[in-house]
Amino acid sequence: MRARVTFSKQGALRYIGHLDLHQLWERAMRRAALPLSYSQGFHPQPKINLACALPLGFSSRAEMLDARFNEDLPLEEIQARLQENLPADIRILRVEQVDEGAPALQTQVLSAAYDVHLTEPMDADVLMQNANAMMMAETLPRERRGKPYDLRPLIEMLNVIQQPSGEVWLRMTLAAREGATGRPEEVLSQLGIEPDTARVERTRLIFQDSKTV
Repeated sequence: MRARVTFSKQGALRYIGHLDLHQLWERAMRRAALPLSYSQGFHPQPKINLACALPLGFSSRAEMLDARFNEDLPLEEIQARLQENLPADIRILRVEQVDEGAPALQTQVLSAAYDVHLTEPMDADVLMQNANAMMMAETLPRERRGKPYDLRPLIEMLNVIQQPSGEVWLRMTLAAREGATGRPEEVLSQLGIEPDTARVERTRLIFQDSKTV
């Protein structure tokens, strides 16, 4: 059985890394006594696949993983048993069964949407001008880990939202394909915003089959 779990990740667990999150799910499934499948060989690995790594410090309400079990179980039972054994900052939103022959989850992600709330005041007009200039630019040369790349094709959407209260925040959709992943902190840096002055939350994952989480 291949089960797909959609979940949120909030609070202190924003600071848990991708590999640690994978181990957290494996431990939760063991504690829940779920019949998790493992690979063959000298170092068996749990058959758990997360859709898309979430950068450290980001919260999310749209994470997803696939897990394979050695026997069929009711979906509501999987959800209940898992939730009892997960930290409070992870909430399961739904569990569904997926065809065994379906493509690997992580290969189907096209892009990801984020809400970015600024913790320091910023002039809305200046921010809008900067955002518009970025979207109209043909290229946005940057460097990541010592390698040059173009940020512009990785930005699918960038909007500045101004609330009646005066609060200004950003909504963006960035490419999340293998080898072509946009990172919110790099967009913020390009806008002249220090990434550590923003709270970033992933709100959606967009897949090749047009399914949006």
